[in-house]
Amino acid sequence: MTLQQKIEFYAARLALAVFSHLSPARASNFGGAITRRIGPLLPVSRVADRNLQAAMPECSAERRRAIIRAVWDNLGRTIGELPHLATLDVSATGPGFELVGAEHLNALGDGPAIFVSAHFGNWEAFPPIAARAGILASSVYRAAANPGVDALILALRRAGVRADIPMFPKGASGARAAYAHLARGGRLGMVVDQKLNDGIEARLFGLPAMTAPAAAAFALKFRCPLIPGRVDRIGPARLRLTIEPKLDLPTTGDRQADIAALTQAINDRLEAWIRQSPGAWLWLHRRWPREVIADPTPHQRGAKK
Repeated sequence: MTLQQKIEFYAARLALAVFSHLSPARASNFGGAITRRIGPLLPVSRVADRNLQAAMPECSAERRRAIIRAVWDNLGRTIGELPHLATLDVSATGPGFELVGAEHLNALGDGPAIFVSAHFGNWEAFPPIAARAGILASSVYRAAANPGVDALILALRRAGVRADIPMFPKGASGARAAYAHLARGGRLGMVVDQKLNDGIEARLFGLPAMTAPAAAAFALKFRCPLIPGRVDRIGPARLRLTIEPKLDLPTTGDRQADIAALTQAINDRLEAWIRQSPGAWLWLHRRWPREVIADPTPHQRGAKK
């Protein structure tokens, strides 16, 4: 590692150690308190503001500031809760997990299945909550630029599911490994809300958004369930996973058209979640092309009312 990477690694390890020595609720509160004060002052918050202006033009400047503050609060809480995911269990009150839609998990049976989600609520809690319900799902993930930090996060993710399951980094080799995992009957989780320049164009908030087609392509290839799910934050270190009914798989016989239709169906589910709770989504990503954000009006034909 370079000197900068070493500094980043030890800073991350120290922060995670501090959070791990707090109770889950205190770690969540502390993480949120830090980021909601500092985050809105950072330049990346301007990216979030421009995204909101383009995607939700009905929001006033005051409303956008409140959403961005909530975004940072949620991000800090997600980081603070990360070292505690291994110890949290299903709980009726206080820190812990809830599961809604367990019947959709129970109906899976044998064979491959794909879960799709977004950087929404505490997205890191999806695999641990599913694991407590008896569903071990490997994940496709975007590797951190710092290899030491990446190793820290992967260790915490595996600890969270209490199993040494394979994880697949985004990219060609990871895609091949994920494909082989599904071919063996494995379950796979994919967070699908980030921009992919070499993806396909779908719409999100009525705007063109380059979107990864892999989830749709895999589901159509294996004719396996494609299941949306999100993790809502309902309190400090108190998280609810909602599993929705599987999406219908198109069968027109035109594979590319079917992939496009299914990818759009995924984006439609993500948009519905975000509209319901905009502060829970990570608006900090450069999700849309710069030219669309600069002037979204010409691109908003077909936008949802």
